[in-house]
Amino acid sequence: MPLDEDVVAAIYRDHGTALKRFVLGASRDPQLADDVVQETVLRVWQQAPQITGSLRSYLFRTARNIMIDNYRKAQRRPREATERDVADPVVAAERVDDLLNKVLIEEALLRLSAEHRDVLVALHYLGYTVKEASAHLQVPSGTVKSRAFYAVRALRTILDEMGVQQ
Repeated sequence: MPLDEDVVAAIYRDHGTALKRFVLGASRDPQLADDVVQETVLRVWQQAPQITGSLRSYLFRTARNIMIDNYRKAQRRPREATERDVADPVVAAERVDDLLNKVLIEEALLRLSAEHRDVLVALHYLGYTVKEASAHLQVPSGTVKSRAFYAVRALRTILDEMGVQQ
């Protein structure tokens, strides 16, 4: 299949920065991040006709899988042991999973209305009580509770649409 440069360029333009930030969060190696992003975009471009659901979540899952594959390959190669090599592969995979989950939640939160997002951030990320969130957001406590209920419901729907299993 010939490479459609416009499609690949569009994927890089729309998702490349977020993908690189995600990979750098797991590896801290800019060269590796560039390689993983490039391989991710090419794999996703090849699979584009079969992709259902969110392209962005598919990209991040693919990048995660590539990082895990690269880690496993590196573990099979004999070489001089360093502190980085001693890391437990299970811990490394969990770290990548945690990072992926944060990215997916961030994307899902961005899809919520500002009012719903503000309430969830105040209650769940800033740790405010309903009363504190009410004062911070300058809305009645009942409104905070109502928005929180509907925001969680909307967030579940968005995550389901993104293909995230809850």
